[in-house]
Amino acid sequence: MSKKIGVIGWREWVALPDLGIQRIKCKVDTGARTSTLHAFFVERFIEHGRSRIHFAIHPLQRRTDVEHRCTADLADERMVSDSGGHREKRCIIRTRVLVGSQNWPIEISLTSRDTMRFRMLLGRTAIHRRFLVDPSASYLADTLRIARVSS
Repeated sequence: MSKKIGVIGWREWVALPDLGIQRIKCKVDTGARTSTLHAFFVERFIEHGRSRIHFAIHPLQRRTDVEHRCTADLADERMVSDSGGHREKRCIIRTRVLVGSQNWPIEISLTSRDTMRFRMLLGRTAIHRRFLVDPSASYLADTLRIARVSS
């Protein structure tokens, strides 16, 4: 039995509509379990009995003059290891991601990525059973290619 699955590149433009982010360049990182979003001025608060979080992001690479403020439900706090093996307690939110014409809810950890090349990483849990990654290509989501895979 085979099913259709999308093919994306190693970097893509995505949207996070629940956070009001219409476009952000992200690295598709199959080595990262959890997706990650650059965040600063992170502030937890309680609203109507729910744990919530305010934070700001710099949505454009290499630019800190453009800020976008976000508010989301705080889904969890957990220890996350970065690529260098350093462990950090991070806030986790759940929000929809839009890749090409597909959107679905994902978990995203929040951390400072000001010194990193990409403001967002799209981790393997987010793309599991949705996409294959072509490491030789970029920005395929707008013209999403379909592959047949055996299951």
